[in-house]
Amino acid sequence: MLVSVTGGTGFVGAHSVAAIVQTGHRVRMLVRDISKVDRALAPFGLGRDDVDAVPGDVTDEASVARAMRGADAVLHAASVYSFDSRLRARMREVNGRGTELVLGAARRAGASKIVHVSSIVAMFPAPGRVIDEGSPVGRPRETYMASKAEAEVIARRHQEEGAPVVITYPPALLGPHDPNLGDQNARLRGVLRGLTPIWPLGGFPVGDVRDTAALHAKVLASPAGGPDRHFGPGRYLSTREYVNVLREVTGRALPTLFLPARGMIPIGLLTDLVQRVWPWHIPAEYGAIYTCACATRVAENAGTSGIAPRPVAETVGDTVRWLYESGRLSARQAGSVRPSLTSVGAQ
Repeated sequence: MLVSVTGGTGFVGAHSVAAIVQTGHRVRMLVRDISKVDRALAPFGLGRDDVDAVPGDVTDEASVARAMRGADAVLHAASVYSFDSRLRARMREVNGRGTELVLGAARRAGASKIVHVSSIVAMFPAPGRVIDEGSPVGRPRETYMASKAEAEVIARRHQEEGAPVVITYPPALLGPHDPNLGDQNARLRGVLRGLTPIWPLGGFPVGDVRDTAALHAKVLASPAGGPDRHFGPGRYLSTREYVNVLREVTGRALPTLFLPARGMIPIGLLTDLVQRVWPWHIPAEYGAIYTCACATRVAENAGTSGIAPRPVAETVGDTVRWLYESGRLSARQAGSVRPSLTSVGAQ
């Protein structure tokens, strides 16, 4: 197949491109900056010669149409993922309008399978104790989460119209080889650098980017007519469990104060306002606190296409090791996790 991919130079996108290429398919990437292709794919032994790179943007209708033309399948992974309030306008443009343009162009191009990468947060806050494939779209009170909910409404509308749209819901993803040091890996790094000694109680679903990439490759290769919503492999962790895994993996004490999440929301709202004018990133993000306050578990029988999540300690260990080897953590900050990586790439 020829698979057109948006967001291929991002964290999920790069790992997914590698997984798709490894299954023998051709990949066409819609990218804003062609020079980023080599950097994003190099850890997997790939580069510009192994894919077809089309310059453009998911918010530009003409370039989206060029990227979709002749594609047998489409993976729409482009998204602005951040709780940084300075990115609000771009978030709404890319996550909402970009999804409408890409899914519409993919349908007009005759793609037999269109995979939209959503997020678990698109269904927060959930009305029940767990979420599954049938849960309604949420109405979150945070910009990033609301933008993903808006994109989710668009994707479900295409499904209701009979389009071959499949939706995946990755959890909060960690893992090595993150081209842009995204939100979750940056947060883990912040903990090890001592920048976030205070955490909200609550929790959130955590997974490995390599498992989600494997899910995307498997869904794209599966016959038409199967399930049209899949959860990325992962596990729900309380914030205490998350910090304890970091302690276990690094051998560091990591003193941490845990406070009620809803009690911390006013602090998050204040930093959200300050961040709009403050030039440096503030770790105490409203979105992260709000997520911990309203996150719920994924039902045990929710579909992941048979891909079991790898152990969280393995994911964290590989992530910390990569952060250290890429110069983003000092030896002291990485603790006992400093051997060379034994394996790279998506599985």
